[in-house]
Amino acid sequence: MKVILLKDDKKIGKKGQMVNAKDGYARNFLFPQGIAIEATSENLKRLEREKKHLENLEKESLEYAKLLAEKIENAAIEIKIKAGDNGKLFGSVTSKEIALGYEKQHKLELDKKKIDLKDPIKTVGTHLVTIKIHSEVTATLKVVVIGI
Repeated sequence: MKVILLKDDKKIGKKGQMVNAKDGYARNFLFPQGIAIEATSENLKRLEREKKHLENLEKESLEYAKLLAEKIENAAIEIKIKAGDNGKLFGSVTSKEIALGYEKQHKLELDKKKIDLKDPIKTVGTHLVTIKIHSEVTATLKVVVIGI
């Protein structure tokens, strides 16, 4: 029996695929669990409409990510923190402080988990921080750490 998978199934395939499944397995497991539906012409048309809709959403998401990346690239944030005479900070600047600083200074929220900061910033000066906005889009934010 040909079925269309609505969810990933380890045994037979991934979501959106049309696969052959044994009749009993389809009727007794896949259909009741909501993992698959029968591959009728009506269901195939519905699947194609859903795929087109998801592609459009992905395109919009990518366009938004590119616009956001452009805004981030053109912006810089200043973070004031206590520092010693030699330029070392008393503490450090983490992705959380960067996200909060960007939100306060530019009125746009960044997810701290998307900020790619390998080690916290521990010195005064200008630092470039990479932000992963989308799976295909990254931006570089200029962070100016000022010692007080």
